[in-house]
Amino acid sequence: MSKALKYTLHKKEKHTGARLGEIETPHGKIQTPVFMPVGTQATVKAVSPEELKAMSAEIILSNTYHLWLRPGDDLVKEAGGLHQFMNWDRPILTDSGGFQVFSLAKLRQIKEEGVHFRSHLDGRKLFLGPEEAIGIENNLGADIIMSFDECPDYNHDYDYVKKSIARTTRWAERGLKAHKRPDEQALFGILQGAGYKDLRLQHAKDMISLDFPGYSIGGLSVGESKEEMYGVMDYLLPVMPENKPRYLMGVGSPDALIEGVIRGVDMFDCVLPTRIARNGTTMTSNGRLVVKNAKYARDFRPIDEHCDCYTCRNYTRAYVRHLLKTDETFGLRLTSIHNLHFLTHLMADIREAIRQDQLMEFRDDFFMRYYGTKGLPTKNF
Repeated sequence: MSKALKYTLHKKEKHTGARLGEIETPHGKIQTPVFMPVGTQATVKAVSPEELKAMSAEIILSNTYHLWLRPGDDLVKEAGGLHQFMNWDRPILTDSGGFQVFSLAKLRQIKEEGVHFRSHLDGRKLFLGPEEAIGIENNLGADIIMSFDECPDYNHDYDYVKKSIARTTRWAERGLKAHKRPDEQALFGILQGAGYKDLRLQHAKDMISLDFPGYSIGGLSVGESKEEMYGVMDYLLPVMPENKPRYLMGVGSPDALIEGVIRGVDMFDCVLPTRIARNGTTMTSNGRLVVKNAKYARDFRPIDEHCDCYTCRNYTRAYVRHLLKTDETFGLRLTSIHNLHFLTHLMADIREAIRQDQLMEFRDDFFMRYYGTKGLPTKNF
């Protein structure tokens, strides 16, 4: 058992794989299943820490790659760590930077020692390997940190993915040895394998043998269909340890949160709620609402009449639309606050449904109200 993290499984839902649990970290407890707002640059875009607390956010995610480049992990360490630097006294999770290296970096070369690449900001030559990534995360000081991995494309060829997962396992072993703060930071392993069942299961077996405090499912929600994503979860989650947290990386649409929980996922993160908010798209109890649309110009109701967030308690659709149409920053703040509140409270409702052994009934009711269907929705959010 890791000194930096304690996971308690309180209940398993009778009719599904859903789990009700609690994660204890040096900066507080997290009720699971949980959605983590993403604060890439040590801030959740347009939303203050105080506003996040008001909507009951218990943990946020920050990005190792971006903070390494700006302002630098050494500066964050000098400031007292990420919690002190950004004035957030609740748990923080940092990813390893691997996904950004493979999705943003230019002219990358993957070697056994790590990845040589060029910065997406200025083109300068950089190198990141497991020791460097863990060292950066040690400096940042988050409660939960991720192993350095390669995230191969979902449809990459079989032989390449087979070699890739073997290398990611070797990188994970090196990262464990390089980890300088195991009593303060829980290091999670990341399970890869693209779209190949045998490779997914092999990599899970290899990574589980290393006895990480928790495990993340990587390489999903990167372009494959929802059915393919759920298929991987269907065979992967049953082999993951029951006594450790399970984290599905980069997933945040309401349907995927519910379907992930049904299959046994404990943790989620995604930029979706703030990204779509900046375009005027909001999540409501009756489905998606694009508040920038002309039909809301004289609509003096809140974005969601069943929502008690700061935005819905104080402002109308007409006012929020006006702000967005005139490029006023306050508008995207209001839509961001609403969307994040919606997802954090959706997770609270999901936890209550698990407690009552009514998750499938909750799913059907939610899907009908939000998507207009009891089956898997075809809309993205």
